This record gives sequence, C-alpha cells and structure tokens, in this order.
Amino acid sequence: MEDLSLSEYLNSQLDRLCRIVGIDPKSASLLLADLLGPAGSRPLSLPPAWSSGIADDHTPVEFSVAFNHNERPSVRILGESIDTAPSAATNLVAARKFVETQAARFGLSMSRFDRVRDLFAADEPFGGFGLWHSLVFQRGRQPEFKIYLNPELKGVERAPSLVAEALERLGLSGSYRVALENGVRPGELGRADRLTFFAIDLHDAPHARVKLYLSHHDAHARDVVRAASVVDGVDAEEFGEFCVAAGGETGIFAGRPLVSSYTFLGEMDRPAGYSVYVPIRSYVNDDEEARDRVAALLDRYGFDSAELDRIIAALVTRPLHEGVGLIAHVSLRLGLPRPGVTVYLSAEAYQISPPRPRRRPTAMVHAQPPAGRCAA
Repeated sequence: MEDLSLSEYLNSQLDRLCRIVGIDPKSASLLLADLLGPAGSRPLSLPPAWSSGIADDHTPVEFSVAFNHNERPSVRILGESIDTAPSAATNLVAARKFVETQAARFGLSMSRFDRVRDLFAADEPFGGFGLWHSLVFQRGRQPEFKIYLNPELKGVERAPSLVAEALERLGLSGSYRVALENGVRPGELGRADRLTFFAIDLHDAPHARVKLYLSHHDAHARDVVRAASVVDGVDAEEFGEFCVAAGGETGIFAGRPLVSSYTFLGEMDRPAGYSVYVPIRSYVNDDEEARDRVAALLDRYGFDSAELDRIIAALVTRPLHEGVGLIAHVSLRLGLPRPGVTVYLSAEAYQISPPRPRRRPTAMVHAQPPAGRCAA
C-alpha cells in the first residue's frame, strides 16, 4: 500500500463506495482530485503533509454514507484542502480557491457565504483550520457542496460573538438565541460546550441550510435531550436513547465529546432540525463492536443494515476486531429537511488504531447475609 499515492488510495475507496450505492464515481473522483490538490500525489510511504483534524490519523478526508427515508443512500466526503506549504493560514487560502473554482464550475450559490466570509478570515487561524469542505453525491443529481467554517479561528472566547454576528447577517438571530438557551449547559459556553463548526450549504434550493455545531464535553444523554427539545415536532427523548444505544451504558460521555447540530432554514425564529453525533470509536473496544451497534441502529430506524457491511467492505478488507476507529461517528437527524442516520468512516490511509483490550467478566462473589437477616 505504501507504493500508492494518497489520491490513488482514497480514489479506489471512493470508487467502490459509489458503486455500492449506485452512484457514477467519475464526477466524485474528479472532485476528490481537485480537493486534494498537490497533496494527492504524495506517497503513503511518507507521513501526512499536514496534521489534518478531519481524521485521527491525519488523513485529510473522511467518508460518510447518509441513509435517508424513501431514497438511496448518499455518499459524502468531508475534506481539507492542503497547500503546497501547509499551515492553517495557507490551507485557508487553498480552501477558498477550491470553493471559488467549484462555484464557477457548478454555478454554486455564494450569497450567504459572501455575507459572512470576512468574519471567518484570519491571518493566523486558531484551532488548526479555517474552512473544510463537504461534497455530497446522490444518484442522478449534481454534487452538492457545503462549507464548514471554524467559529474559534479568532479564539475560543470570541466564537459566540462571531457566530452571533454571522447569524444576524443571515437573518437567524432568533434561532441562535433559542439554540444557545437549550443547547448550552448553564455557564459552560466556551468551556464544556464549544461552538465547533458553522456550516453553509452552497445552493439556493428551499432546503438550503445553515448549521451550527456544538461539542458537549463530559455530557450525559439527558443533555442532548434538552438540546433537541427546542425543535418542533421532534421526539427529543429519541436522541437520548440513540446516544445510549450507540455509546453504550456509559453514563457520562467522558471520551470524545457528543456533538449537536442545529439546522436553520429561511428566516425562522427557531431551529428546524437537530442532529446528534456520537463518536462511537471512543466507546467501543473495536470496529466489530461498532459495526454491531450501528447495524442495530439502522434496523431500528428502518434501514437495510446489510448495506452497512457492503459499505465497510468497500473501504477495508481487514478483520474488524483488529482495529478501532474505522467507524468514527454515527448520527441521528430528525426534523427538517431530511431525517435519517449517517455513518462516518475513516479512510485509514496512514494508520489503523489498535483495538482496546476487552475486559474479562468479573466473577460474582456471593456474600452470606448477616445472621438473622434475609438477603435482599
């Protein structure tokens, strides 16, 4: 594998993934090459050119498959543009060039991005990145584009005011206030609850979204239920059950944080949809355990869990019990515009994280009750 370039390795995975879900891989392959740029030709025998935060092994691409009701799954790429002399600042410039190139090529709607782009500009971005890309491929449709901006690129303490200004410019101030009131635990904004991503769809269809993501460190499932309760017509308790099913009976999620996202549509005064993302790799021993939990969740929400195995086989051939992290996140989306489940998959271009040792069951010791008392 080390003889392959990064582009060759990722493109082979993408080709198989697209074919599994019935998508023509040609346009996806071309966009992946544009996204990777010069970094794509770098051989895998060398370490990553940039310590991208997209994946644990610093691969600048993550795949995901979105299961939506009444339509075939869609394939998604989350990616980072890497400059020839990579840094957070130069990568931001490369990312903007990629967006502008694709806007001209596909006729993307840049109006909402143009209204806020100056807010998400910095000579030296904090947080490791300034702009990431989401590319969505569906059968019979043009690719869809979304950008992820970093609310903390000017510092953690400035993120709330930066996002407030951005949403005010987009006519979504009311939705932002409602989201913070419910999604942030008292006194924890910028501490245990962080503003992680600010995302914009680059099209002008009625379902075009602005999304706000919050990371909840050391959270409980009940915190997610509270966060989701602001969305009309959504069973908030379902999100708590989803977290427990995906993360196990962990109580507090003390590993990688749970992530919320609120979907804003039009100029509504409250979020139209809510998603929760469980970093399942932190709460399983290996990918076999993660696969079983995700398959059960797909069955629960009416999707074909057998498709999950075909998707996994498109990416890796290794036994699932030999690593952990291939299945990075699993998310539940309820509300507008497209409810469903999404599975996020690492490319593992540079490293396979070893599995965690399974705990052996502890033998039960039955103590004798004190004299004169019955065992309860």
